Amino acid sequence: MRNRGDGPTAGWWAHRWGRGACPRPHRRTSSWDRGSATVWAVLCGLALCAVAAAVLGLGQAVAARHRAGAVADTAALAAADHALWSAEEACAAARRVAGAQRARVVRCRLEGAVADVTVRVRAGPYAAVARARAGPASATP
Repeated sequence: MRNRGDGPTAGWWAHRWGRGACPRPHRRTSSWDRGSATVWAVLCGLALCAVAAAVLGLGQAVAARHRAGAVADTAALAAADHALWSAEEACAAARRVAGAQRARVVRCRLEGAVADVTVRVRAGPYAAVARARAGPASATP
């Protein structure tokens, strides 16, 4: 009769684990092990956030560098286009073109018909600097 669960302790088993259920063995864990999966999950999440922030920062720096290169190219072309008038006129044209693209001309030099322009572009916390030369094809350095 005890096998069917209707013995003197049947009510206790039914109350504790449900009717007809077998008691599970108690798993003994140390107190320091409780909640460790939560801590590991939080640490992994923080590590992933740090890696994502680093990748985004690197992407912003690379984009600033490419933008600075493009601004330097166009400013050098504008300066070379105005090189026949005067060095001041050529550098003013380079500053106008760079200013329209939210950049600043750091250095502008004219050697004959060849313009050598250096610009600085700010993009967030980064400042990228690029240099470009432009002039006639016959004037090679």
